[in-house]
Amino acid sequence: MENEQNKQVNIRKIVIPAVLGILLLFVGYKVWNYLRHEETDNAQVEMRLVPILSRVSGYVDKILVEDYATVKKGQLLMVIDTTELHLQLAEMEADYNQAIADLANAQASLTNAEAALSSTRGQADVTSLRKEKATNDFTRDKELFESNAITKKQFDDSKSNYDITIKQLETSFRDVKVAETRLGILKSQVSKAQAQVDVKKARLDQQKLKISYCYIYAPSDGTIGKRNVDQGQFIQPGAPVFTQVNGQELWVVANFKESQIKNIRDGKEVDIVVDGFPQYTIKGKVTSISGATGAKFSLLPPDNATGNFIKVTQRIPVRIEILELEKYRSILRAGMSVDVTLLAD
Repeated sequence: MENEQNKQVNIRKIVIPAVLGILLLFVGYKVWNYLRHEETDNAQVEMRLVPILSRVSGYVDKILVEDYATVKKGQLLMVIDTTELHLQLAEMEADYNQAIADLANAQASLTNAEAALSSTRGQADVTSLRKEKATNDFTRDKELFESNAITKKQFDDSKSNYDITIKQLETSFRDVKVAETRLGILKSQVSKAQAQVDVKKARLDQQKLKISYCYIYAPSDGTIGKRNVDQGQFIQPGAPVFTQVNGQELWVVANFKESQIKNIRDGKEVDIVVDGFPQYTIKGKVTSISGATGAKFSLLPPDNATGNFIKVTQRIPVRIEILELEKYRSILRAGMSVDVTLLAD
């Protein structure tokens, strides 16, 4: 009996110090690890969230994807009813064709006016030659009449022909000026008709562009979130219809306490453990540190200079690149909570 009691005492003497030693080692390791590392559980996975907006108003005709569907860049997601827009396009095409016809008519009138001006100038040139001849005849006949070489009737005929030719030449010059004025008017009408064609062509192109906006495509590869519209619903320009998660880019934002930032710098390697997959330790690297605390980016940032002031430890966002991203892409989702640990300097 006494031997058994001695055995128990001996076991206690061995076990208790061993347990205490292990406990001290564990606590010492934790303290040592705490002093050597900076860690936070205020971190999450981030992705690019791209809002897909409607650029035109109208009724939703077709929705070609469901919630959380995986899509490729350029994939058709939704169609807005284009019936009314196509009717407007047909009307605009008719107006455009009419404008082209008006331009052709104005150009034809201008061509005729140019030909008429050329003919009028030719007639003025001919009349000018006649006037030169009539002037010479009148001067010669005047000398002959003064020397009694011709009769008064011959002199009167020569003078009358000279006067008529002068009047004809004046009329020809006026006709040339009228033709030139008409030509200028027709040129302005051609320019106006051309401008109308350009305006209607621009409106036509704008309408075609508007119709193209009725077909909404995925801007990049990714995953569709919960859709915000249903078939038959009327939407306005700028209304968000989908939110796409761009899975090509994934990173972690860790919000470290301001007292921890002194041990963090760009390029530091970190260990990332996702709450949903604790069996994996993902390697990462610090790529940038925010220039302001998270509170400063809030809608109503706190102002410590007014009212009652209570000092609160602030947190500073740190962006972390995920190394070997392709290996873990399938398990990561935007918003997942993670623990981040890095070795302090």
